[in-house]
Amino acid sequence: MNTDNILKEKVREKYSEIAQQSKLKNQSSCCGATGSCGDDFYTIMSDDYSKLEGYVADADLGLGCGLPTAFAQIKEGDTVVDLGSGAGNDAFIARKLTGPKGRIIGIDFTEAMIAKARENSEKIGFNNVEFRQGDIESMPITSNIADVIVSNCVLNLVPNKHKVFSEIFRVLKPGGHFSISDIVLQGELPGKWREIAALYAGCVSGAIQKEEYLGIIKEAGFADITLQKEKEIVLPDEILEEYLTAEEIAAYKASETRITSITVFAKKAAKDARGCCEPGSGCC
Repeated sequence: MNTDNILKEKVREKYSEIAQQSKLKNQSSCCGATGSCGDDFYTIMSDDYSKLEGYVADADLGLGCGLPTAFAQIKEGDTVVDLGSGAGNDAFIARKLTGPKGRIIGIDFTEAMIAKARENSEKIGFNNVEFRQGDIESMPITSNIADVIVSNCVLNLVPNKHKVFSEIFRVLKPGGHFSISDIVLQGELPGKWREIAALYAGCVSGAIQKEEYLGIIKEAGFADITLQKEKEIVLPDEILEEYLTAEEIAAYKASETRITSITVFAKKAAKDARGCCEPGSGCC
């Protein structure tokens, strides 16, 4: 099994466990990772969804690092795809915005999360929200179908981010856009963090440099790339002590390394580079 597949299996196993954990436990860690950040820091990653219309408490596992759906400019009747949909939190917020004429498709890698999301959807009685199990590096979804794609603290878990943004470009309609919240870095993390499965599944060690992340989006063909929100993530001593010695903690704090939550927006052009419509449309 290659390294990417090993990492994916670690994520699948961890998020199967997380699906059964309480929201409080997930919030008091780094995206559900094993170590606790302490009671005073239980919102270290996540933002508060509870004030948003369409909020469903049972679907909020406290695993996010932003509010991408609130920034996504979703309109009534839109088709919205949620990558790493978990228990359905962002999907249900999106459904409130699209109304009954819209369509929401959640995609998640973990069977336990899909089951939880479907259970929540059944309780609400939505008939235009569906959840599909699949790998977002190869989405089980038709090309050029989505008006909007959202994702919350998921892409940092995916080894091949180039492939994910290529898939996002494929799935979006010409003129469609995405709003994605994720964890990025400025400076280098301690090397040992990248070897710890709990931290990989906890959104930290799978993160890449901010400029590299934005560069991948540009390389995939997106335009109008905009940072909608940035928030520095300060890891408290309680969690640093789970993984680093006192000397390593001091070195980390003295470094210029920053862990940041960003929400980034970008569009897929309505026409190709020649000024023509989407290939195959017959208008060129």
